[in-house]
Amino acid sequence: MSTSLKTPLLFAVVAAMIIATGQMQSWNTALQILNFGLISAIMALGVNLQWGFAGLFNVGIMGFVALGGLATVIVSMPPTTEAWSAGGLRILLGLAMGAATIVAGILLWARLPRGRMRGLVVAAVLVLGFALFRMVFDGGVSAVEAVNPASTGYLGGLGLPILLAWPLGGVLAAGAAWIIGKTALGLRSDYLAIATLGIAEIIIAVMKNEDWLARGVKNVIGLPRPLPYEVDLQQDPGFAATATSLGLDPVTASTLYVKLGYSALFTVVLVVLLVLAQRALHSPWGRMMRAIRDNEVAAEAMGKDVTRRHLQIFILGSAVCGIAGAMMTTLDSQLTPGAYQPLRFTFLIWVMVIVGGSGNNLGSVLGGFLIWFLWVQVEPVGLWALELLTSGMAEDNALRMHLIDSAAHMRLLTMGVVLLLVLRFSPKGLLPEK
Repeated sequence: MSTSLKTPLLFAVVAAMIIATGQMQSWNTALQILNFGLISAIMALGVNLQWGFAGLFNVGIMGFVALGGLATVIVSMPPTTEAWSAGGLRILLGLAMGAATIVAGILLWARLPRGRMRGLVVAAVLVLGFALFRMVFDGGVSAVEAVNPASTGYLGGLGLPILLAWPLGGVLAAGAAWIIGKTALGLRSDYLAIATLGIAEIIIAVMKNEDWLARGVKNVIGLPRPLPYEVDLQQDPGFAATATSLGLDPVTASTLYVKLGYSALFTVVLVVLLVLAQRALHSPWGRMMRAIRDNEVAAEAMGKDVTRRHLQIFILGSAVCGIAGAMMTTLDSQLTPGAYQPLRFTFLIWVMVIVGGSGNNLGSVLGGFLIWFLWVQVEPVGLWALELLTSGMAEDNALRMHLIDSAAHMRLLTMGVVLLLVLRFSPKGLLPEK
C-alpha cells in the first residue's frame, strides 16, 4: 500500500475508534482520550525530533514534562504575599549566591594555571560558597514554608494568564536541556540515556521535596483555566437554554463544551508544531541532521559541527516536551509531582514513536493517538472480554476469579504485544521514514 493512501487510512481508523468510544461508552470519555492523545502526540513529536532526526537516545522525558508543569504554577498562580514578605528575598538571594559560586568555580578552573593549587582554590571557593548559600537559603525556605502550610506554604506565581505558561514551559525545558546537553551530549548513546534519566529523576526529586517552589507532594490545586468552569456554565441561563434546545442536560453539555474547547486549543498547538517540524525535516538543516544521524564521522569530515547540531536538536525536542507538560497540567488543573512516573512519560512515549514510525513526524503523531487509546481502553475492554469468556463458569471458580483479577495487567501486556508485533512485521513503524 502506498504511503499517500496508508497515512490517511490509519488516521481514519484511529478517528473511528475514538468516535466508536463516544457512541458505545460516552462522549466525555472519547473527548478525554482525544485531549490526552493530542498531548501525547506532541510529546512523541518532541522525542521524534531528538531520535528520528538526530539519533539521540533521551530517556529523561518526564523531567522536561515536569518542568512544563512547573511553569503553569510559576505563571498562573497568584503570588503568596505573606510568604514573599517572610523569606522570598532570602530565597532569591540564596539562589543567586549558589549560581555565583558555580560560575566562580568554573572561571577559576579555566583561568588558573594547572597544578595542585588550582584544585585547592576551586575547592575552597565551592565549599565556602555552598556554606554561605545554605546559610541564607535555608532560613528563607523555613520562613516561607511556615506560612499557612496547609493551603500555601510556597511563593506562588505571577498571576498571569495560564496560556502564557505553555511557551514558558518550553523555555524552562529548553534551558534544562542546554545545561544537560553541554555536559552529556559528548557521551555514547547508552551513557547519554543513563545521564538523562538521572537528571530527570533529580528534577522530579527537587519538585517533590522543595515545598517553597510548588508545594512539593502537597500538590498545587485549582490552577486557573483558559476555559470557564463547568459549574459557571451550568448556572448561566443562556447556556442552559441552548443545551436544552440541543437535547442535552446542562451538566453534560458543560463538560462537553469545556473538553471541546481544550481539544481546539491543543489541536492548534499540535498543527503549528507539526508544520514547523515538517518544514525543518525537509529543509537543508533537516537533511544535515539526518546525515549526522546516519554517519557522524562522514558529517564531521564534511566540516559539520556535530556536537553543536546535537545540542540544537536536543534543546528543540525538550522544549516541545515542556510545552506538552504545561498543556497536560493545564488540562488537569493541578500539579502533582508524584504523578510523573517513568512508565507513563518515558516508556509509553517511546512506544508511540517506535510504533508510529521513527523519523516520520506524522508517524509519531499517529503513534501518540493510537498508543494512548490502547493504554486507556485496553483494561476496560479486557475486563469485558474476560467476563464474557468466563460467563459460563461459576462465580467462585478459581480460574474465572484469576482471569478477572488479571484484567488490571492488560495494559502492560498489550503494550508489549503491540511493540513486538510492530517490530516483527513493520520494524520501521506503521508510517516509516521516507
